[in-house]
Amino acid sequence: MFAEIITIGDELLIGQVIDTNSAWMGQELNKIGIEVLRIVSIRDREEEILEAIDNAINRVSIVLLTGGLGPTKDDITKTTLCKYFHTELVFSENVFENIKQLLAGKIPMNALNKSQAMVPRDCLVINNPVGSAPVSWFERGDKVLVSMPGVPLEMQTVMKESVLPRLHQRFHSDVIIHQTFMVQHYPESVLAEKLESWESSLPECLKLAYLPKSGIIRLRLTGRGKDKNSLESTLNCEKEKLENLLGADILTEEDIPLEIMVGELLKRKKLTVSTAESCTGGNIAARLTSIAGSSEYFKGSVVAYDNTIKVSLLNVSPATLELHGAVSEDTVIEMVKGAMNALKTDCAVATSGIAGPGGGTPDKPVGTVWIAAGYKNEILTYKQETNHGRMLNIEKAVNNAFLLLRELIK
Repeated sequence: MFAEIITIGDELLIGQVIDTNSAWMGQELNKIGIEVLRIVSIRDREEEILEAIDNAINRVSIVLLTGGLGPTKDDITKTTLCKYFHTELVFSENVFENIKQLLAGKIPMNALNKSQAMVPRDCLVINNPVGSAPVSWFERGDKVLVSMPGVPLEMQTVMKESVLPRLHQRFHSDVIIHQTFMVQHYPESVLAEKLESWESSLPECLKLAYLPKSGIIRLRLTGRGKDKNSLESTLNCEKEKLENLLGADILTEEDIPLEIMVGELLKRKKLTVSTAESCTGGNIAARLTSIAGSSEYFKGSVVAYDNTIKVSLLNVSPATLELHGAVSEDTVIEMVKGAMNALKTDCAVATSGIAGPGGGTPDKPVGTVWIAAGYKNEILTYKQETNHGRMLNIEKAVNNAFLLLRELIK
């Protein structure tokens, strides 16, 4: 069973707003066996909306629209849907009552708010419990089109409470199961070569996808079929073969961020951690503290961008900086020791490098980053040497810091 998502709004196409709706919808639809065939973003233009709807309905059974349902003149989705389905807007007392309850004591009711109670006549109208724009559910033969608000909270709420249950009941789709493996120590091409024989022999119902991310690769094994038990049995059999092939290079068999993986390990071992960051500028600390409950193991960070801070707060020796430079193994070793001492933690990670675009030398080109992880009396170091641009260099250094710390304390 296939669906197409159409997101409407000029703001999406000029980069003013990032489309997070489609990713969320794709994940949720997959859980009920509906695969997204295509995602299309279009402007708030009648002819473009009509064309996108017509193309989608000819391709798939389910079309999901988000956006263009506000009370202002640039929101034209409702009127365009009326034109496509040869119907008209009518006033809905039920929707109006919902709007009055939502606005009560917060925003004065005006003609624009009231206009949101105008809905297409020939559709199922579903009230929006967290916003004033209702959902319109159209059916044409075996096809369904659902128009929803573009505000993420509103879209997610109406999807969870109304749209997904109705789609699940309306369409009997295949079972889809995903199993993700987080793999380290491999470039994508090398991993693909290692797995070539196994991948080629996978049953028809299973497909493998490679999803590289700075420093790691996610392998996603997807099973599709009619019988859930049979599919799970087949997938588990191939999963065991993959585990035998890759062994300890499989970090985890969950699709979770490295900071969660490391955080769970720190909690399990009852350890505290700190960071001493130069080129990563606090990004390791930010990733760690983005997780609820991280105060249980994260104590603090020193962002030592300048050498004077490395010396004064982390006790890095001026002689080390003079002899080896800030971007060196010796410096990050002293930084990680300084962080553990200054912040009184069981373990720490440190980074110092040249993120770019400038600052490189023949001996230390842009992309060179030294990373250290310390725990008790043991310190591991790693030299990162690839240049993929400033932001990716930093992201990769952060990921490598997590991997190095995990290797040390696991």
